[in-house]
Amino acid sequence: GVHLVEWGGGAAQAGGSLSLPCGASGYDFSSGCRAWFRQATGKEREGVAASDKYGDTRYADSVKGRFTISKDNTKTTLDVQMNSLKPEDTGMYYCAAKCRYYLAFSQSDYNYWGQGTQVTVSA
Repeated sequence: GVHLVEWGGGAAQAGGSLSLPCGASGYDFSSGCRAWFRQATGKEREGVAASDKYGDTRYADSVKGRFTISKDNTKTTLDVQMNSLKPEDTGMYYCAAKCRYYLAFSQSDYNYWGQGTQVTVSA
């Protein structure tokens, strides 16, 4: 089966940076689409960044210019670099793969999910 695992979460101060890698077994990220989602307490899971095998990317408006998702198909991990963090970036971050269409941002469009890694940004 496919297993995704995220790491790198933790605590950061506003304005700081974190990098979240996601590793996969049984799935090749370079073969298709992949994304990062997040879920804050009491809120729905939302897509924050997606990339595809063609090098295209998509970002939620709330993270544009601050987050960068890897699009290098030679990498074995799917990374998201998060800069200029804000308290509203706090949440559980999930890696997702194998979607129904490229650069999808709907949770229901992805087949594979990691367990998530917590990011907490303090003011």
